[in-house]
Amino acid sequence: MRGDDQRAPLEGIRVLELGHIIAGPSAGLLLADLGADVIKVERPGEGDQSRGMPAGTSANFHFLNRNKRSIAIDLKGSAEARALFLRLVAGADVVIDNFAYGAVEALGLGYDVLAKTNPGIIYLALKGFLPGPDEARPFLDELAQMSAGLAFMTGPRGQPLRAGASIVDVGAAAYGVIAVLAAVHQRTATGRGQKITSGLFETTVFWVGQWLAQHAATGQPSVPMPEIRQGTRMGWGVYQLFTASDGEQVFIGITSNGHWERFCAEFGLDDLAADPRLADNARRVAARDWLPARIAEEIARHSSAEVSRRLEKARVPYAPLRRPDQLVDDPHLNASNQFVLTPLPDREAPAKLPKLPVRSTAFEMGLARPAPRLGEHTREVLAELGLAPDEIDALASRKVIP
Repeated sequence: MRGDDQRAPLEGIRVLELGHIIAGPSAGLLLADLGADVIKVERPGEGDQSRGMPAGTSANFHFLNRNKRSIAIDLKGSAEARALFLRLVAGADVVIDNFAYGAVEALGLGYDVLAKTNPGIIYLALKGFLPGPDEARPFLDELAQMSAGLAFMTGPRGQPLRAGASIVDVGAAAYGVIAVLAAVHQRTATGRGQKITSGLFETTVFWVGQWLAQHAATGQPSVPMPEIRQGTRMGWGVYQLFTASDGEQVFIGITSNGHWERFCAEFGLDDLAADPRLADNARRVAARDWLPARIAEEIARHSSAEVSRRLEKARVPYAPLRRPDQLVDDPHLNASNQFVLTPLPDREAPAKLPKLPVRSTAFEMGLARPAPRLGEHTREVLAELGLAPDEIDALASRKVIP
């Protein structure tokens, strides 16, 4: 929560979110947590599709839509609702469009139309592709991972594997928001808005840029990560998972001679410390046909907690392998107040859900309001537009709003 003297950086910015599921709501969440007034514009009776998903999935709605308001207006079925939306655009700074290619334009609400209503509007289109031959193709996070090489690099050869989270949706949203903030800054000088498109495919291509660079340098085709032994692929002699005595795994990353010396000293590996074959990283890489097995023998003698404790003491990079659900008990995350206690439907205790992964000395980010009920703020927002209560009632009677 923000104190009276901690004004969030985006206070005073109004955002209209035409988004659903992951990408659009993620962009809206970034802006909302930074203080923008984000208004979800939803279809009456249905709203964001993630509202109606099975319990475990619909809970994600409450993660991605905190700190927002919701209005329900029938853009698809009512010309009057579309005119009302244009009135909202006139007083807005940003519009987020996460719907299928051409869907908003088919309603007569594309960027060109909105810019006539408000020349300063900044329009973020989160789509499958940037403008080009494929821009109209239906596209999804997982498809982007498959077609841009990320799934190929992640799974074993012949068994492409998507990442364990909707990283492309969130990544495209984050890059889009970066561009939006740049456009807001530029608008202070020009007075003009602009349309920004962020593509799922191109986001993933950007992420595999390191492999494109490697191919350009070597001329060799890309090799899946599991086919390149842990450590070798990053050029480190000791850089992989090891199994402790309790069956739990700990990743150890020795990336300097200092790490190596302290590791050997902590675990009493004097013979390895004195071995000239291991004197530097290049030699440790050359010894990977036997060195990891020797270290594995030592790690297997200790519990994972003991391994972690001793690596921490020796200041050697390490990480225990964990499931996402185990993070709610992470001492660092809890001590650093990195969770937002978030109400969920039909759940007595609030859920621990993550804040944005940044920290400021000038403002805090917390839960200003939980994710809204469908249309919860319709009347409130319309009243801010200057509509009288009887006018709002009349809209409801004509099914423009619920």
